[in-house]
Amino acid sequence: MAPPKFMGLSGRPLSMMVSAVATTGFLLFGYDQGVMSGIITAPAFNKMFPETKDNSTMQGFVTAIYEIGCLAGAMFMLWAGDLLGRRRGIIAGASIMLIGVIIQVATVKDKNPLAQLIVGRVVMGVGNGMNTSTIPTYQAECSKTSNRGLLICIEGGVIAFGTLIAYWLDYGASYGPDDLVWRFPIAFQVIFAVLIIFPMMFLPESPRWLLSHQREAEADRVIAAIRGYEEGSPEAVLERNLIVDSLRASGGYGQKSTPVKALFTHGKTQHFRRMLLGSSAQFFQQVGGCNAVIYYFPILFEESIGTDHNMSLLLGGVNMIVYSIFATTSWFIVERVGRRKMFLIGSLGQSLSMVITFACLIDGKEMTARGAAVGLFTYIAFFGATWLPLPWLYPAEVNPIKTRAKANAVSTCVNWLFNFVIVMVTPIMVSNIGWGTYLFFAATNACFIPVIYFFYPETAKRSLEEIDIIFAKGHAEKMSYVRAAKELPHLQPEEIEGYARKYGLVGHGESDSSTEVGTIGDERRDVEKNFSGQSGNTTNSSDEGLPDRGPGPSVVDEGGVESGFGDGVNASRKADN
Repeated sequence: MAPPKFMGLSGRPLSMMVSAVATTGFLLFGYDQGVMSGIITAPAFNKMFPETKDNSTMQGFVTAIYEIGCLAGAMFMLWAGDLLGRRRGIIAGASIMLIGVIIQVATVKDKNPLAQLIVGRVVMGVGNGMNTSTIPTYQAECSKTSNRGLLICIEGGVIAFGTLIAYWLDYGASYGPDDLVWRFPIAFQVIFAVLIIFPMMFLPESPRWLLSHQREAEADRVIAAIRGYEEGSPEAVLERNLIVDSLRASGGYGQKSTPVKALFTHGKTQHFRRMLLGSSAQFFQQVGGCNAVIYYFPILFEESIGTDHNMSLLLGGVNMIVYSIFATTSWFIVERVGRRKMFLIGSLGQSLSMVITFACLIDGKEMTARGAAVGLFTYIAFFGATWLPLPWLYPAEVNPIKTRAKANAVSTCVNWLFNFVIVMVTPIMVSNIGWGTYLFFAATNACFIPVIYFFYPETAKRSLEEIDIIFAKGHAEKMSYVRAAKELPHLQPEEIEGYARKYGLVGHGESDSSTEVGTIGDERRDVEKNFSGQSGNTTNSSDEGLPDRGPGPSVVDEGGVESGFGDGVNASRKADN
């Protein structure tokens, strides 16, 4: 019997389609980040919206109001995301963005066009906030553990490619008639929205979300389709039970929405600390000045360096090529170098780049000011390679399965709130304090370094379950979590249970009760016995003092459950052999 299909696809082709649609969502995100930069000071745009001409405050407001919509969308998903579901959330977000585009391009002169433009940008922002809160979670829940970092880094990296498309489209449209100059770049976003909406109508829902709502028959079909199994096969049944194990362990089975108060717990799970780590990464990304450069690169060149509008657009397009090239480097180094080192290298590089920029602008001479362009180019190179993708990856890794969806939504809210602040104040800062703007960003980037060094534990090459043990170890042994991550050896699946028992993480989240988990664990072990033809217990060969693996509730390989179907099977096989 063939595996079930979605869009006529199953197995690897279906997984690739899921990733393609998720990536398109972030491509649209990047495009909208860059589209206003090339048109906000264009004569044709200023003619249609005269309030924006030579008015840095209004330019900042029109550009930044979009972020308020994004914040509202992210907050909505914080409340309704678990109820709405991943698939419907993405479809709704892209549909709302489509409506926002139509509102913007339908503006008519003498009919209060600026108000209509602002409303359209807010509406579009709501849709983008919903998508950026939901897509990483959907992608993670439909991907293998081994691909988790790469796929989310690719999502973050394509933001740069979206911005690149926007910059060069703005530049090409600048040679056309007045309406083409600004209407076409905005309207072009319809293509991305359509490429998200229609495929998502036929793609599967996240199996974890289906099982959290006890829709087991649908989840079985999705698991079989996305992994290329026959429906009802031992592999599919085992993986479904692994997910149910994890949901029961975290208290999420049958609980349609994790309560917000769960984000503020401490103890061995450290939900609150982990939420702060993920949110701080998004906060640092914004206050480091990335969107000051991305949104306003042409303006920075015109006002700070003294180039004309056409040359500013051209240089902005070249800068985005640099941005995109360096954004791809994270795909190859994120697992080799590690998150901490990439964060530290990026912060140092961005700070020094801003030092170059403000130092070249101090004397106000045109020739010296051209050196500031070097600083902006090196800044965007460091940002693209490090701080662009990592703040989207780190919260998805560092937060546990119980709070991951809501903690990611909180991180996204932080991103959009401070995105708004920076985009709003940047043109005002450039107009009033000039080179001091870049001095400010140099100082803030330098401040990130000690925070990252002392508080950010390394998560590279760790299963999600090992990350839980890192925080439990730090709490139990009263040590820094950075040190705990360094001291904890990389664990084999059969070793994880012993460490989880040692630190009180066996089969449950906040409570010590494991009755429910034991029941589902017995069911899973029956399936494992039927599937592999054998069962048995493995003695832990890790640190002295760790208990032998015996009967009782099993610790779920969260890496396999959360991020891929198949890893859990492998873990179970290893544990039983």
